[in-house]
Amino acid sequence: MQGFGLRVTAAGARSFVLRYRVRGSGRNPTFTIVKATIWRVTEARAEAKRLRQFIDQGGDPSAEVEAQRKAPTMAALCDRFEAEHLPRKRPSTAADYRRLLKNHIRPFFGPHSKVSSVRFEDCQALHTKITRAGSPYAANRSMAVLSKMLNLAVRWRMRESNPCKGVERNTEHSRRRYLSGDELGRLVAALNAHADQQAADIIRVLLLSGCRKGEALAMRWADVDLREGLWSKPPSSTKQKQHHESALSAPACALLSRIRESQTAKRRPLGEFVFPGPGATGHRVELKKGWRQLCKAAGIGGLRLHDLRHSYASALISAGASLPLVGAMLGHASPQTTQRYAHMFCVARPPSASAR
Repeated sequence: MQGFGLRVTAAGARSFVLRYRVRGSGRNPTFTIVKATIWRVTEARAEAKRLRQFIDQGGDPSAEVEAQRKAPTMAALCDRFEAEHLPRKRPSTAADYRRLLKNHIRPFFGPHSKVSSVRFEDCQALHTKITRAGSPYAANRSMAVLSKMLNLAVRWRMRESNPCKGVERNTEHSRRRYLSGDELGRLVAALNAHADQQAADIIRVLLLSGCRKGEALAMRWADVDLREGLWSKPPSSTKQKQHHESALSAPACALLSRIRESQTAKRRPLGEFVFPGPGATGHRVELKKGWRQLCKAAGIGGLRLHDLRHSYASALISAGASLPLVGAMLGHASPQTTQRYAHMFCVARPPSASAR
């Protein structure tokens, strides 16, 4: 067969090759079929015949191999996703996505898997692997991040479709954990005795306003009107990326007044943030350590910071507030989100002024 032959290097390595002309380009590449130690001559000649038919139809096997070599990898897609997409997310969301990428998605695909080669079976296998490791919710979150990445890969012309479509997610049950009256009393006592009173004050704000952790951490004095008892949250700090005006209770106003007086003592200028921090954001960004210490001191188990928001909602409902009012106070964009609190009627008691 024309162009088919055996190439022997100076070191003695032997490979079957096919030399051909690329139609209309003037190029005469030599395509390596296989090492001579792997295939026999008859097998290599059959492959050369198949390649010759492909070339006669206008194909270029060398160019295809080079294109595949240069094709974007899943590692590169992860890098671009972190560099271009995550900066548009809230810091806490971006941090969650990076954790899922680091712990699950990057290790599964490794450094060399090609974006164009990812199949439905791969996505399903990743979801199953994380689920069987005992993390069904993390499996769902990982699949959501992977699906978003592959949608962007389609937009960035790395592939033609999203293979995540059709992967069945694990059933999730919303948490219904909230503080009992006894737990609230123990938590208030632990707050009063805690060494880090800035952390304690942030948690008091969560208890007395029902806000999200990120909203409390990024609270600015310019957004708080203590005279009118209003907190005007900018879109940059809310989950829905919308402006939300929330009423502040008398205990919450009293707490914030005390914090402001402490910060302006001895004629010091008032800073931008209610809870300033040394980092690039200018405000405190984390409460994990303090929250663990407080829960341990109060003898409370299985309670997340976000569960304080649930407790606030149950307190409003127990006080007679309607679900629409609760939704407005919490800044819910959808009535369906507020509906999860319907079961809490007359169960919890509202946080008392002693939480100050």
